[in-house]
Amino acid sequence: MATEIGDAIRSMVAEKNISEELVISTIEDILRAAYKRKFGTDENAVIEFSEDYTSVELASRRQIVDDDEWYNEVTEIPLSEAKEIHEECEIGDELLIPVDLKEFDRISVQSAKQRAHQSFRDIQKDTLYSEFKAKEGQLIIGYYRRQSPTGDIYVDIGSTEGLLPRRNQSSRESYQSNDKIKCYVESVEKAERGVRVILSRTSSELIRKLFEVEVPEIAQNQIDIIKIVREAGYRTKVAVASRNDDIDPVGACVGLKGNRIQTIMSEIEGEKIDILRYDPNPINYIRNALSPAQVKDVVILDKNIYHAVAIVEDTQLSLAIGKQGLNVRLANKLVDWMIDVKTQAQFDEMDIAKEARSRAESIFLDEQEYYNEELVAQNAGDMLETQEGEVALQESFVDEDEIALTELPLDEMLLKKLHFHDVYSVEEFINLSEEDLASFSDLSEEEIIAIKDTINEYVDIVEDEEETETEYVCPNCGSSITEDMNVCPNCGTGLVFEVE
Repeated sequence: MATEIGDAIRSMVAEKNISEELVISTIEDILRAAYKRKFGTDENAVIEFSEDYTSVELASRRQIVDDDEWYNEVTEIPLSEAKEIHEECEIGDELLIPVDLKEFDRISVQSAKQRAHQSFRDIQKDTLYSEFKAKEGQLIIGYYRRQSPTGDIYVDIGSTEGLLPRRNQSSRESYQSNDKIKCYVESVEKAERGVRVILSRTSSELIRKLFEVEVPEIAQNQIDIIKIVREAGYRTKVAVASRNDDIDPVGACVGLKGNRIQTIMSEIEGEKIDILRYDPNPINYIRNALSPAQVKDVVILDKNIYHAVAIVEDTQLSLAIGKQGLNVRLANKLVDWMIDVKTQAQFDEMDIAKEARSRAESIFLDEQEYYNEELVAQNAGDMLETQEGEVALQESFVDEDEIALTELPLDEMLLKKLHFHDVYSVEEFINLSEEDLASFSDLSEEEIIAIKDTINEYVDIVEDEEETETEYVCPNCGSSITEDMNVCPNCGTGLVFEVE
């Protein structure tokens, strides 16, 4: 048994990658269990290993008692017997009495062996679990070994096999024996016969890890991946943002002549990847998310339920929707909005009140307090790409007794900027204070002067004359009187007012 224990120790340490201390501790527990089974207690069991672990000694610690006293044969030894072992011993001393492992009965030995095998399996399982649990959420490289009848693939990942379930396999990929496979470690679990390592080739996190490897700016936290959505084997969309104004996040991810993105696409067998700029303004974000299609305009239908319409040219409709609706479906997931893609003609046929639609969009934009000056200017520029009939829509916001700005020969750019700030009539512009005008960061001082000059040239501005009540005095005493008086209240003089 000692030889078997020595062999077991060397095997566990050398082949199973289990720490020496853990193996020794486990074997001690096993021997103590066998000792206790034979003697009823293990409190006085002493176990010692040789330096090279080729042998192990088990001893029983016993206290020396007088021969005439009753003694416990497991924990005590009479003085006369103790003298035979060591002549100088005395009552009260303790002796270590060697225990021959061969003296253990067959059941005790078999029980110890079974417990040893089970303990070593548990140790190996715990060691593997700790090793691969640390790799959960990371990339791992393995080699194809075999495929089950259900389509699951077993991958050699070193000290164990990983499982690549059929559901986690891309439709683009197929493997042969010993093919190298780079996988994302989805989960690590303890199983009845070891450790269950679940791998994935379809996870969005696989794409994130590949970008972290290929794009140094992401690994250095200069560029953030905001969100990734994917339909493995078909298309992936990645929204990125830069923490450094000098770094273009999209350009950095694409790389010089597309070398970075091509490397990533090669790893996933040519699956298309759209890299787009994240924007806190949902209108711009939706526009970007429908890449590679060019979006003419985005209209917010209901900000409370996150519903919008993206308007595209007829030639861009199929590209924006994608094959079987894939492109717009991924865009919906990316921005967390429900996006309807329409041509201009389709949008005009929609049963939506134009004024209500525009007002909802204006309210939404007013609430975006975090927009900086650059975004405001960008939004004003984006609004130039609006659909036909917008002038009529804006004029519906002007009261009947007001003059619409669209009636003046103002530059279209200026009109768009004024409409962006909810200024639709001459009267509304005139009533703006200098502070209000200064807050319109997208309007320059020269443009404001040009608007004022145009209004002065084409509009006659008449200020309302305030009606003032004529003051009258009594011709006799000079006291103040009014037209409704017949007698002066001060001196009693009769009064008559002549009507002109």
